[in-house]
Amino acid sequence: MRLRRRGTGTTTALCGALLLAACGPGTHASAAKHTPVRIANAPAKLPVPRGKGSKVADDFNGDGNRDLVLDDLVKAHAHADDAGIGVVYGSGRGLAPGARQLLSPARYAARTEGQLPAVFDAEASCDLNKDGFTDLVVSTDPPYDGQGQPPVPLQLLFGSPTGLTRAVHLTVPAAARFGNDWPDQPVCGDFDGDGAEDLVLHASAGRLTYLRGPFSRKGAPHATTAPIPSPGEVPTAPAADVDRDGYDDLVVRAAEGTGKASVVLGGPDGPTRTGTTLPSGIDVALGRFGRGGALDAAVGGMGETSLRYDLPAPTRATLASAGSMLDTADFDGDGLSELVSSGSRLRVFRGRTTGLSTTGMVIVEPPARGTTRVIAVGDFDGDGRADLAVRTYRGETKDTVAVYPGVRKGLVAEEPAVTFSSSEFLADG
Repeated sequence: MRLRRRGTGTTTALCGALLLAACGPGTHASAAKHTPVRIANAPAKLPVPRGKGSKVADDFNGDGNRDLVLDDLVKAHAHADDAGIGVVYGSGRGLAPGARQLLSPARYAARTEGQLPAVFDAEASCDLNKDGFTDLVVSTDPPYDGQGQPPVPLQLLFGSPTGLTRAVHLTVPAAARFGNDWPDQPVCGDFDGDGAEDLVLHASAGRLTYLRGPFSRKGAPHATTAPIPSPGEVPTAPAADVDRDGYDDLVVRAAEGTGKASVVLGGPDGPTRTGTTLPSGIDVALGRFGRGGALDAAVGGMGETSLRYDLPAPTRATLASAGSMLDTADFDGDGLSELVSSGSRLRVFRGRTTGLSTTGMVIVEPPARGTTRVIAVGDFDGDGRADLAVRTYRGETKDTVAVYPGVRKGLVAEEPAVTFSSSEFLADG
């Protein structure tokens, strides 16, 4: 969520870096003895632009511009509750941090047995009801006594012309579940090729839950099947049509962690066919890195990345020096995917007709010190090239989000076009 689930413009006045200043000693456990973080130079809050629907990914208000989802917002102090999920809406010039929406559990979550959840985490995004507005799948912590099958923890927030709306429970019929595990780990994709987005969820014991779209506004799938046998039970986003046959495919892990993964191929009956087994690793990314017409896979490990070109019957290669956490996108607009690795350093490896290599690798230097992670890759400014959104954490109360535009030469711009802090959402709580 991971939400896999990743601008440009006149940014100095609109998107200046937000400075954080914590007041008081900050050493007591009691929340009453902490002074909230102050926000300096925060852009004034703007209304969410009204849209009419689009086919752009992650476009929750349907105005044709990609939006950005932020989990784990910074806190007013180290012991504060999680504020919820932040959405920064896009514009024709890229992300506009002033146009934002705070999805707090108190205002947006659905109650379960009369209780509001404390956990509200973004998991997946796609247009589940085919209305031209991207919807958001979130995970919650419903009450559970430990007996039998746990309740469904997933809720749906549907997109609209004014942004995301209050959540409804996702309906998962008992016949589509298996075992007593939580039905979670949602992955969006059109796995049966009918033009509607489906959801695949974790089940248990080598099975997956498959829910066919489109979904109703009450959270019910169009149809369900019995749990699908699978080489693993942990579906991994994002889905992609790796063999170009018109059906989305997905990566499934045997278990959480560094175990082996498999590419499971979609078809008229959904994701039911095992395509190929991938090597063990920490993360898996799919993209067209350059050797053939089908998609390729990169598996991040310690010290090197294993490459499998031309799925589902791949040739093997390795890439030295790559990190363990991986993302893919076409930053220079040449039709080939670049590989982004994050770990000790943030690197971008260029896609070539001969495949990935360290030649021409770009190192991204974030504008702030701290732990930096990729939060999104996607075309936020509408120029046909993907942009790189990264987030640098400096404790629970400080962060910097930076968006680097994709460029034809050099892959990504040396300086970010947009910088801001998720602390701006504190004023909206």
